[in-house]
Amino acid sequence: MTHPLQVDEVINCIKNRWQVSYDIRLVVRLETLYLQFMWAYLEQKSFPLDEEGYRLRVAEAIEVVNRLGLASEVRKWLLNVNKRPRVGKALSFKLEANDSFKEVFL
Repeated sequence: MTHPLQVDEVINCIKNRWQVSYDIRLVVRLETLYLQFMWAYLEQKSFPLDEEGYRLRVAEAIEVVNRLGLASEVRKWLLNVNKRPRVGKALSFKLEANDSFKEVFL
């Protein structure tokens, strides 16, 4: 069993990888769940959340990832992804969910 993702781990990984704290969202499209890294980031003056709100948003997203048992897949992807979010184009990771997840979220 892999250990679950932690808020500090994810935030540090994002910041080390891209030098800013990109926003994270869970998005459902066509009955598929994606973990998206948006182009907006915490260090922007126009970012709508403070640090506490940002940490809460990250925590909510990784709680879903951990419940799906996908921590190791997301961790590996975060450490190896070569792209970065760009204005108007989020970076997406498809979360392969089982049927019981679909009953709850979709």
